[in-house]
Amino acid sequence: MQQRYVGNSGLRVSALSLGTLSWGKETDEQDASELLRTFLDAGGRHIDTSASYAGGGSEAVLGSLLGDVVSRTEVSISTKAGMTTPDGRRAVDTSRNAMLTGLDASLARLGTDYIDLWFVEAWDGNVPLDETLAALEFAVRTGRARYAGISNFTGWQAAKAAAISTVPLVAVQAEYSFLDRTAEAELFPAAEDAGLGLMAWGPLGRGVLTGKYRGSIPAGSRGATSEAGYVEAYLAEKPSRIVDAVCMAANGLGRTPQDVSLSWLLSQQGVATAIVGARTPVQLKEILDAQLSPLPPQIARALEDVSAG
Repeated sequence: MQQRYVGNSGLRVSALSLGTLSWGKETDEQDASELLRTFLDAGGRHIDTSASYAGGGSEAVLGSLLGDVVSRTEVSISTKAGMTTPDGRRAVDTSRNAMLTGLDASLARLGTDYIDLWFVEAWDGNVPLDETLAALEFAVRTGRARYAGISNFTGWQAAKAAAISTVPLVAVQAEYSFLDRTAEAELFPAAEDAGLGLMAWGPLGRGVLTGKYRGSIPAGSRGATSEAGYVEAYLAEKPSRIVDAVCMAANGLGRTPQDVSLSWLLSQQGVATAIVGARTPVQLKEILDAQLSPLPPQIARALEDVSAG
C-alpha cells in the first residue's frame, strides 16, 4: 500500500488508515486483532482512534494489541481529545486541563509513551483557541505527541488555528466522500494554504457507498441498529442516485463500489489518507481488495457531476 506524506510535514501514513470507531462496541478484541493483522499484511500502517470512541474503549482495545499482535514501531497512531459522549450526548471541552488530562488517559490506555499525531477533536466556542493550541504545543514539546492536528473544523476555523498555532499543524480530519463534498468549498483551500494534509473520515459515505443499502436495509448493518441515525441522511433520494451512479461505474470498470469511491477520493489534491472504519474482518478484506488506482478521467468527471452540490 502506498505511503503518503501528510501536508507539508515529514509524517507519512498509509493511503488507507484503519479507523476504530466500532472497537470496544460492535468490534470485540478478537475481531480487532484480526482486523489489525489483515490491515498490516496489506501494507497498512496508520491507525486512527479517539478518547471519545466507546468512552476510551477503542483505545483500550488497541492498546491491548500493541506488543502482542504488532510492535509499537510497526504502526503510527493518531488519537484525539476534547470530546466526550456521556449518555450518548456530545460534549466538547478543549480547555488545557481537559486536553492534557485526556492525553494522559489516552497514553495509559494505549500503553505507549507517545502519539504519532494528536488531534483536537472539535471546535469549542467556549474556550479561547490559543489555550487549546497551547495544549497541543505542550504535548509536542514534551515528546508525548510527535505531530499535532485539528479535526472537524470549518475552513475559517482551520485557517485561524494554523495562523496562530505556535507549533506547526500538519493535518485536518473531516468527513469527505461522494456523498459529502462540503469540505471542498472552504476547508480544502484553507488546508492547502496552511500546508495541512486532509485525513478523510467516512470516505465510503458511512458505508452507504458500498451499495449494501440499495433497495433495503440489510440485517446487521448500522442502518438496522440503534445507530441508524448515523446513515439515515445518506439514504435519501439524492444520495441514492449518487450511489447508483457509483455502482454503475464500478460495474462498467469491473471494480467494486468501494474501489471506485476510494480511488476517486485519494486522487483529490491534498488528501493524505482515507480512514476506513470496517467493523468486521470481512468488510475490511473487501476494502483492501481495492486497486486504488485513478479512475478514467471521463468516469471521474461524470461522478463528480452527479455528486456536485
